[in-house]
Amino acid sequence: MPKRELKPLKYKPDSLKGISQKTVEIHHGKLYAGYVSKSNEISEKLGELRRSGKAEGNQTYSELRGLKLGETFAINGVYLHENYFGILGGDGVPRGEIKKAIEKKWGSMEEFQSYFSACGMAARGAIPIIAMDVYEHSYFIDTGSDRAAYIKAFFENLNWDKIEELYQKAKNYEL
Repeated sequence: MPKRELKPLKYKPDSLKGISQKTVEIHHGKLYAGYVSKSNEISEKLGELRRSGKAEGNQTYSELRGLKLGETFAINGVYLHENYFGILGGDGVPRGEIKKAIEKKWGSMEEFQSYFSACGMAARGAIPIIAMDVYEHSYFIDTGSDRAAYIKAFFENLNWDKIEELYQKAKNYEL
């Protein structure tokens, strides 16, 4: 498998409203970079294990199982952070077909934002088209424990053109 590479930001780290340059640099340059690095390290170890002929599956424990669990965690971290950083850097003004789809499902952008914000306050997770990182590393430097202030800033920085692009890719995808 080809090595994963750290994707650069498409905006300046100091250009976001309510999310500081320091937070962006630590979040992107250390945490996300760590997921990329770890996924490459695990991929290399999986290749070595496969080539050794000693790859054994065991539901309770095996080296293969441990590496596959780590691989899943690291690659999910890469994917979600690439989505998260990829949809920031915009003006926060909803537009496109995704706006219409959101309004159809939730009644209004305000209702969607209210519900999405509540999810951000209550849980750790993501909607595949819009990933909002609500682990403390994404906001604590800027807002301390005020997660709601961070969520407000998150919405003010969304790139709805990029979100529309992701929506167009995802809307016809079936599980």
